[in-house]
Amino acid sequence: MNDTSDTNPLKHDFSHFNADMLHTVLELVSDGIWDWNANTGFVYRNPGWYEMLGYHRHALENSVFTWENVIHPDDYPQVMKLFDDYIHRRAPHYQTEYRCRKKDGSYLWIEDRGYVIARNADGSVARMVGAHRDIHLRKCSVEQLEKRNQSLEALVAERTRELSRVNQQLQQQLNENRSLAERDALTLVANRYRLEKVLLEECDRAQRFRLPLALIAMDVDDFKPINDRYGHGVGDQTLVWVVECLQSCTRPEDLLARWGGDEFVLVLPKTSLDIAKALAETLRQKLRSRQQRDDFEVTLSLGVAVRLRDESPAALMARADQALYRAKAAGKDGVSE
Repeated sequence: MNDTSDTNPLKHDFSHFNADMLHTVLELVSDGIWDWNANTGFVYRNPGWYEMLGYHRHALENSVFTWENVIHPDDYPQVMKLFDDYIHRRAPHYQTEYRCRKKDGSYLWIEDRGYVIARNADGSVARMVGAHRDIHLRKCSVEQLEKRNQSLEALVAERTRELSRVNQQLQQQLNENRSLAERDALTLVANRYRLEKVLLEECDRAQRFRLPLALIAMDVDDFKPINDRYGHGVGDQTLVWVVECLQSCTRPEDLLARWGGDEFVLVLPKTSLDIAKALAETLRQKLRSRQQRDDFEVTLSLGVAVRLRDESPAALMARADQALYRAKAAGKDGVSE
């Protein structure tokens, strides 16, 4: 449907429809219905949505991340592009087909339609509703029709199995190579390439769902004298030890990366400035309390920044780096914003 929430009186009436009554009605509908309150982040999904994917009713978190997590990785970029084009009025409607992961790990083809029923004064989405419809049988039927030649079925099946085995081996090798390409060889945390990739994704997500995103830029104080006096071997051991201390304080969804040399960056999704500053102080104190050697002390200077609206990843990184330099200028072994 077209996004005509400003002109269609039926949509205006629907947008004021009592949410509890609406959700009660949707409990009776067999299709997978969803109702997103963009201002609060709450997403209602009716029982049909859960049953379609093999879950008990209302078994998953009522947020947009539940939807993101069930989309097939290969389909995700195109789905998000269509979704963003619609909610930002670059497209007249939102309708697409993609695969969703079921509870048992298999994937189900669904058709997804949605439309905005209310917008905020600044034009951003306030509320959007839509429906998921099971189209798996239709998709499978199309695939079967493409294999009509019975005389080649046995050969095709054998070649397909062989290709599958080769593809699995190639995919395994590709995954290993990708992991090596995105990991710092010394500390084994994410390298600069992966940091830039993840930061772009997190900035897009923060922009789309209006979520906070924080960065902590960190630098080991007076690291060069350690290398010069004790050698690069001790310097490398020190960096590995610093990373172990930092990782002990991070969450699974956070990303710790080596930016270069003795500088590290911590990406903190869904994190406010106050929480990021508190974590930075925890990291600083943790390092001081867990010294590994008696002949020299290791401390950190940390700069904290929270993403501003419409801010690019490069601009956010620059502000975190500037905060780090302020911490250095203030005497090191401290936190600045």
